Amino acid sequence: MVIDQVQTAADERGQTASLASMAYQQIKDRLIMLDIRPGEPINDVGLAAELGVGRTPVREALKRLETDHLVVSYPRRGTFATVVDVTELGSISDLRQLLEPHAARRAAENATPAARAELRETAAAIRHLRVVDGDRTTFIGEDMAVHKLIYRCTGNAHLEDVLIRYDNLATRIWCLVIDKLPDLGDHVKEHSSLLEAIADGDAETAAGLARDHVIGFEQAIRRVL
Repeated sequence: MVIDQVQTAADERGQTASLASMAYQQIKDRLIMLDIRPGEPINDVGLAAELGVGRTPVREALKRLETDHLVVSYPRRGTFATVVDVTELGSISDLRQLLEPHAARRAAENATPAARAELRETAAAIRHLRVVDGDRTTFIGEDMAVHKLIYRCTGNAHLEDVLIRYDNLATRIWCLVIDKLPDLGDHVKEHSSLLEAIADGDAETAAGLARDHVIGFEQAIRRVL
């Protein structure tokens, strides 16, 4: 009986953790894409109902999102989506100019044969992406997926975690001005050369392309601010 109770409690904890992970991903996507607007209060009851989960998984997700700097909690006031501060673009870009080339270099050095095949397949796929007016979700999703693939190929989970966090923050700034940027498709497609360099094991070329991409991203944003 005691063993059964322990197993039941463990199963319940596992289910809660799984639901919290699902809630975390879905809420994070909404925050990054600004579907939850910057500064907007977070209604955990409403989110739980929308996601079809209880309040506990949502609260666990919000704790993780606070460490990602995507939400902020205030005593007796509640939890809010963080404000997108475009003045942070320079600080975020400064870090990414150091870390993105390093990640590209490490990915070129450490990617497995299976990962190199995936890199080449992804490069071919994004090269043929078609621009559809107003389809920002698809292109931003593709951009984030490409970055995550590169980070994963580094073989360094700590580096991957840090880079995802700053890529998320940069993407929120991108979403804030995206309607003013005419070359959304080109921004994503330019990753094809980077992915191929990594797949080929050309670490220095990959690092240079990654640095150029980050610098170009910052310049494009500043032109429309």
